[in-house]
Amino acid sequence: MKKILTIIGAVSIILTVQLCFGADGSAFQESTSGALEGLKTFYNFTGFANFDPLNLVMIIVGLFFLFLGIKYDFEPLLLVPIGTGIIIGNIPFLPGNNIGIYEDGSVLSYLYFGVKNGIYPPLIFLGIGAMTDFSSLISNPKLMLLGAAAQIGVFGTFLGAAALGFTAQESGAIAIIGGADGPTAIFLSAMLAPHMMGAIAIAAYSYMALVPVIQPPIMRLLIPKKERTIKMKPPRAISKTEKILFPIIGLIFTTFIAPSAIPLLGMLFFGNLLKESGVTERLADTARNSLINIVTILLGVTVGASTQAQYFLTTDSLKIFVLGAISFVIATAGGLLFARLMNLFLKGDNKINPLIGAAGVSAVPDSARVVQNEGLKSDPNNHLLMHAMAPNVAGVIGSAVAAGILLAFLK
Repeated sequence: MKKILTIIGAVSIILTVQLCFGADGSAFQESTSGALEGLKTFYNFTGFANFDPLNLVMIIVGLFFLFLGIKYDFEPLLLVPIGTGIIIGNIPFLPGNNIGIYEDGSVLSYLYFGVKNGIYPPLIFLGIGAMTDFSSLISNPKLMLLGAAAQIGVFGTFLGAAALGFTAQESGAIAIIGGADGPTAIFLSAMLAPHMMGAIAIAAYSYMALVPVIQPPIMRLLIPKKERTIKMKPPRAISKTEKILFPIIGLIFTTFIAPSAIPLLGMLFFGNLLKESGVTERLADTARNSLINIVTILLGVTVGASTQAQYFLTTDSLKIFVLGAISFVIATAGGLLFARLMNLFLKGDNKINPLIGAAGVSAVPDSARVVQNEGLKSDPNNHLLMHAMAPNVAGVIGSAVAAGILLAFLK
């Protein structure tokens, strides 16, 4: 009985196979071939099939940015989004499927629209204005000269970039890195040299993040220890009327000098007016918190993603990073040396501590914090933060004015 059942079972299996795949097994072969073809197609879409060693180089750079931001707290609000964006932008993919940031119709390209067209930088300036206290600058207006002096790095680098063979428009976009102001660098490069925006933006934000590393050696080299211990008299109290009038007068005055910078300066002073007027606190709170946080995320990730290796790793990018470093050093030195020059004309307790000249670059508030730390190292009782904030915020205004001047001449 068992033998009969075994024979019947075997015959049933054979008949089933024949019904499903045909007597000659061709359907089975076709099915197997189709599966292999599907696997091959899937593999062609993976990052392994489209791998380029240059992408790996940029992914390592992105990981390094994350390391600096997370481990050492170097501008984490900038470096973490940018580092993640660099990784996103350099995952290998099959072109033509609306994935990359440079492919029309992709999600990343839509998000990048705000960078390419200079939309995000004015919104950043709105938030900066809403969180900035200009009291120290209003109290001691002469310190605005230090913010102006630091812009020497911008115009000095413009000449250096032109000497290296960059066009006038490219040189202007590269030079603004010396202002240590990422949004301004993006705004100007979007107008003058959009093809270099990725390298310029990454260089600007990198040097902003590295302010605590770059500036202290320059400060110790150019300022004698005796001058580093100068104590400045406390700033005078500022009235509410002065705080309200400052953004209005500042808006009119600066934009008359550099109308091309209206998108930046207009939003900066508008944000500050929202803060100081006392009647728009809800708007000011939105500008300095929710809005600036959202824009920072979008800007950081998309700027990072724009460093796609095939577009980013060029000889020009290397030159931009070198020129950016030189520009930043010159800007810092310019502020420090001009502060020493000012002291030749100031008497008694009106003298200023030359260290605050380093805060003339507009990396707010990091360069002011560096000044505070260096001052405390020379004299544990010498607090310079409030004094340093004056040239620091002046540097923000100065870099925007410098961008406007360059844009007026080069556009």
